[in-house]
Amino acid sequence: MPPAIIFDLDGTLIDSVPDIHASVDQAFAPYGAAPFSRAEIQHFVGRGAPNLIQRASEARGLPTEGPDHDRLLAEFLAIYEGAQALTTLYPGVETALETLQHHGLRLGICTNKPLAPTRAVLAHFGLDRFFPVVIGGDSLAVKKPDPAPLLKAMVRLGGGPMIFVGDSEVDAETAKNAEVPFLLYTEGYRKGPVDQMYHTATFDDFLTLPRLVAAVSASAAP
Repeated sequence: MPPAIIFDLDGTLIDSVPDIHASVDQAFAPYGAAPFSRAEIQHFVGRGAPNLIQRASEARGLPTEGPDHDRLLAEFLAIYEGAQALTTLYPGVETALETLQHHGLRLGICTNKPLAPTRAVLAHFGLDRFFPVVIGGDSLAVKKPDPAPLLKAMVRLGGGPMIFVGDSEVDAETAKNAEVPFLLYTEGYRKGPVDQMYHTATFDDFLTLPRLVAAVSASAAP
């Protein structure tokens, strides 16, 4: 059975921080919050929308729990679900996915982004055709780095061998917890040095990914 290749989304296939940034600023403005920098928002990204809004609230001295906080999170999600105008694909992503699919590899998504905006942005870029299985941050009771979402995606793709592709410390920890090979995209949202992260191999150009997948699959074969 060919391996399943499961991808993270934000910072891996798409640069979504500009839309996340704009959506956070729009949601927080009515509360008198000063605008955020891109660097602030990118530092908060990776562990799901509730964590993002909690950390942004802490940074602006707003409540981090209770009805007001819940309302702010709901307002952010309502804004962000339709926010794709500022998001871009990383170079070579579509070509790489077409090549992997052409070679019969099973493709899936495992992200901490909520499922509704995940599906919306995949449809916006026409990437939904590649991914019969999509696990979002609210698909299960737990999120990455718990391995359960990644393992759920693998099961839904039919089981067998799997490779996880991501960009961050959260993704690296998820792959380690699931005991699967991890391909680290080095141009995404990681916060620390590559050599301090669990990984099987690294890449900075999606056009090289199909060859890298083939090499990792061959080395993992019994």
